[in-house]
Order: sequence, then structure tokens, then C-alpha cells
Amino acid sequence: AQVREIAESKMQDLNANDIEGAMQIILGSARSMGIEVK
Repeated sequence: AQVREIAESKMQDLNANDIEGAMQIILGSARSMGIEVK
């Protein structure tokens, strides 16, 4: 749920076509920072 909120607020900054793609970018960024995503 939080990932979707972040993706919605960052949508215009991300190079993503839809909300699902934006969520994948957020998840990848979080993982690379060492944040565990469930």
C-alpha cells in the first residue's frame, strides 16, 4: 500500500508508463537501499 502511494506521488518523475511499472521502479530502488519490502 505504501509503495503504491509513493509511486503515485513520484509518477511524473519516473520513466514509467503505468502505476505498476512505477511500483516496480520504487521496489527496485528500495531493495538497492537495503529496505526489505513485503
